[in-house]
Amino acid sequence: MNEYFKSVILQKTGATSLIVKEVIQELWSGYGKILRVGLEQASVESVVVKHVQLPNNINHPRGWNTDIGHQRKLKSYQVETTWYSTYSKNSAARLPQCFAIEQKDDEVLIVLEDLDTAGYYLRKRTLTWEEIAACLKWLAKFHASYLGKVPEGLWEVGTYWHLATRPHELEALDDGRLKKAAPLINEKLNAGTYQTFVHGDAKLANFCFAKDGQVAGVDFQYVGGGCGMKDVAYFIGSCLNERDCERLEAQILDTYFEFLQSELSERNNDLESEWRTLYRVAWADFHRFLKGWSPGHWKINSYSERITAEVINNL
Repeated sequence: MNEYFKSVILQKTGATSLIVKEVIQELWSGYGKILRVGLEQASVESVVVKHVQLPNNINHPRGWNTDIGHQRKLKSYQVETTWYSTYSKNSAARLPQCFAIEQKDDEVLIVLEDLDTAGYYLRKRTLTWEEIAACLKWLAKFHASYLGKVPEGLWEVGTYWHLATRPHELEALDDGRLKKAAPLINEKLNAGTYQTFVHGDAKLANFCFAKDGQVAGVDFQYVGGGCGMKDVAYFIGSCLNERDCERLEAQILDTYFEFLQSELSERNNDLESEWRTLYRVAWADFHRFLKGWSPGHWKINSYSERITAEVINNL
């Protein structure tokens, strides 16, 4: 990290000095790092710093080294800075406070609250039902916060797998029936009356857990407009096996909508009715991306295949 960015962190936090304590993770395809930075004599003992640096050589882990992918990634960081500067403070769902955003040349710095020190220090690889419900509550709070809002400066259509941003993955898809149906599935999701902001990458790895069961969410590069079912379907697919996805489907939706309705100023049965019918459509939309992007992926299973076939039959 250059001296200018260090000075920004010191100024915005009031610290007298700082030290990089650890690299939390490398950003996808070598676009920078997420760091934990320790602070001296500041109101917080540490911050999490997302430092984006454009790579000289793009090295995608699955080989998708295209200009479309590069431009999508660039926009994702622009979206994230807009999210934190303009929209994040309106979220009823817990997420990190933003202390500073700075851009210089081809680098971006986002200085965020360290959720570990705020009590959200647990990361989970498997979840109990209570923990799944806590994440569904987080999603419901998030979606209720932005219901009917226009995503200016964000992705017009949220999620990292949105069809318009994934032409190469669609071209690579060898499921002819799904390939032909892809635009119709996309259109059905986008044509809904009730739109909100979706997180866009609401996988288990992007949730931080507290000891008391509370949850916080991170990583807002793909936040944008859409139906909340996209987040719910994607989250469930990230933490349950196919048997439990099917067995718990009704319970998942009942739980989510119970939380969502409690967040709204008045009950909205029309919204719930519309979104319930779009849950499997959202699942099929992600399945389309996955089969083109990584045909051998573990998330491609009989449940996904079956409900996607059902969605196509009902188009």
